[in-house]
Amino acid sequence: MSDSEEHPYRKRVHPRDLISFRVLIKETDLLVSSSRDLTQQTKERVYHYRRQLEDYIRSKSDFLSTLLPFPEDPFAPEIIREMISATRMFGVGPMAAVAGAIAQFVGSDLLKHTEEVIVENGGDIFVKTKRPVTVSIFAGSSRLSDKLGLIIHPEEMPTGICTSSATVGHSLSLGTADAVCIVAQSASIADAAATALGNRITKRSKLKSVVESMRGFKDINGGVVVIGKTMATWGEIELTKIH
Repeated sequence: MSDSEEHPYRKRVHPRDLISFRVLIKETDLLVSSSRDLTQQTKERVYHYRRQLEDYIRSKSDFLSTLLPFPEDPFAPEIIREMISATRMFGVGPMAAVAGAIAQFVGSDLLKHTEEVIVENGGDIFVKTKRPVTVSIFAGSSRLSDKLGLIIHPEEMPTGICTSSATVGHSLSLGTADAVCIVAQSASIADAAATALGNRITKRSKLKSVVESMRGFKDINGGVVVIGKTMATWGEIELTKIH
């Protein structure tokens, strides 16, 4: 299966003045855009963080399988501690933040080699650029899919934009939303929050109350939820139509 068939939303990625390249290592599938080709540096950082994750899972197998918050571990590698901390905030298992955490840690490391970088990992994004970025919201078969975009301004970056879906992709979601897109100060937190919120939206009638429950988290800038032709938004986010 080609990249565009497996990740149809990537066909709409057009970062101006940046070079885009794909890095695929086991389950980690990144689309990176930066001021120059950093394929080798990206591979090195992915191997580095995957090794830490795989070693930790070998020593504590329940880290991989549990859907409950994982105990804090001050002796774990930083990426593990970040995943544990982010997911404990929202009452989900640590792997709920894995895609966002890898995007965030790899992206942060690449900023040593470039002033601008966008790292997309299965729909979860870490971004730091000099100009505004529009992130399209992909919501599967919903008529709102790819019709709206989030505008992220340079003064808000680096930031994380992560999406969970019950109808798109392979990630586990216990809810019914076509897309739950969260903008947060870190991609790890955005990923954990998107998973948690997606799990709680089991029917359209719950949408308002569940969205309201997210307003108290200071690390979250805002979000968008799409169920069929219904959409809910909150927080300090800027939406635009995509034609």
